[in-house]
Amino acid sequence: MSGHSKWNNIKRKKEKADGAKAKVFTRFAREIAVAVKEGGSADPNTNSRLRDAISKAKANNVPNDNIKRVIDKASSDTAAYEKINYEGYGAGGIAVIVETLTDNRNRTASTVRHLFDKYGGNLGTNGCVSYMFTQKGRIIIEDEDGLDGDKLFEEAMEIDGVDDIEIDESSDEITEAEVTTAPNDLVQVTEALEKMGYHFSSAEVAYIPSTYNRLSDEDQLKNFGTMIELLDEDDDVQGVWHNLENEEDLP
Repeated sequence: MSGHSKWNNIKRKKEKADGAKAKVFTRFAREIAVAVKEGGSADPNTNSRLRDAISKAKANNVPNDNIKRVIDKASSDTAAYEKINYEGYGAGGIAVIVETLTDNRNRTASTVRHLFDKYGGNLGTNGCVSYMFTQKGRIIIEDEDGLDGDKLFEEAMEIDGVDDIEIDESSDEITEAEVTTAPNDLVQVTEALEKMGYHFSSAEVAYIPSTYNRLSDEDQLKNFGTMIELLDEDDDVQGVWHNLENEEDLP
């Protein structure tokens, strides 16, 4: 996939995320609630899982007040969430992974299957497409005032856990860069970059495709885009990953 297309796709995802902050807050609220329950403590100093969940939430611009309310509520919340991934093919054979965190697996499975079927896809079995993806920590650094690419590269590569850094050079001024890590190193790298003064538009464990496919048929693009959008809007869904190369062509 070309660098130009890659950065267009990241920007498109950011624009959609900017228009759905409530969804972002819900996603991390569930992660924090699960961390409190499974870690056995509402104190991040003694619950490393909760500490990591809080760090990721802050990196994704979730306000401290929201985080505190979620932690307070999680101690008395009786809902039991479980993580379930669904895999399949969208319109035109595009590989899709849907990450969910749900307190009702029947409801979630029914919703996901319905959206795949309705919009020209096929929900498959576990492993049918995940072999095409690799999990990586992905941090998008953003600064509208401009980044010093050389300085960022030198500083980032000195941090333990950084695998690679790519800088968006599609315009005269550098405003975005992507740092990748192993999934378990995401939090420590994010915290190190934050101490250096860098700001993020997102920090997450992502499913990165090893190969990409294009869609040219307008109906397939429309169906695929609608399916992805509706999946993203569902509260049970934590993330949707796919290997469509020309995501910028989605309506």
